[in-house]
Amino acid sequence: MLLTSSPLPGWPAAHPLGTVPTGKATGLLLPHDGGPVADLRGQPDRWALLTDVTAALRRSVPVLGWGTGAALLGRALGARIHGPAGGPEWAALPRGAQAHCWAGEVPLHWTHGRAVAWAAPELPEWVRIEFLAALPGWADRTPGSPLEEVGGVPALAAVVTEFYARARRDPLLGPVFAAHVQDWPAHLGRVTAFWVTLLGGDADRVPWRGNLNAAHAGLGVRGEHLRAWLALWETTARDLLPAPAADLLTARARAMGTRLGGPRAGQRA
Repeated sequence: MLLTSSPLPGWPAAHPLGTVPTGKATGLLLPHDGGPVADLRGQPDRWALLTDVTAALRRSVPVLGWGTGAALLGRALGARIHGPAGGPEWAALPRGAQAHCWAGEVPLHWTHGRAVAWAAPELPEWVRIEFLAALPGWADRTPGSPLEEVGGVPALAAVVTEFYARARRDPLLGPVFAAHVQDWPAHLGRVTAFWVTLLGGDADRVPWRGNLNAAHAGLGVRGEHLRAWLALWETTARDLLPAPAADLLTARARAMGTRLGGPRAGQRA
């Protein structure tokens, strides 16, 4: 699915930005809309659009911009923005971009990886055709956060739920949880929220706010408990997730174990 930042009657397959997660889109279109690019003070919607463009680029989503859309694309890539206040703005050539043609000092047509820009307000048909033809070869995506790397909230929640099911049966860890956790659904929700926040967050979830050490104070947790926790967490992650995702969760858990119990507690059991 192609996403667009403003209506495009001539692109029947284009849907409004936000219809699907940007990382799952076929591509992102930034038409000329005459909006500001260099000075976005007091422009929250414009800031949000710039953030979306940056996120799309980070996830390797193909982006085509023209007119002010090309200038916004250039800004997302770190280019300097030129043009009179209230007049047509354009982006200098971003670092690492390839200019294909110029209009005086303006880079009229440039590309940067999967980013394609045409500085003029009217997009030539051949640029459109070339962009659409390239999309099948640009279908892969780069995760935008560690949370996406592990498979998103569903994959993470599955690991958390299975881990605690095993922990409650563990002879060392089970009694600790039995003594201090009365509402298991609420506990699983809090722990999942903590991990979601730790791994980069999710727009649909309220971030976890708290203090890791304070949350574990008074539980009687010692080094042996932390080592058992880490070993069980790693086993659960490797049973449920691909190796790279399990490695990521295990590394984060070891770092957390170090914070809770000192350097020796964070070592692999």
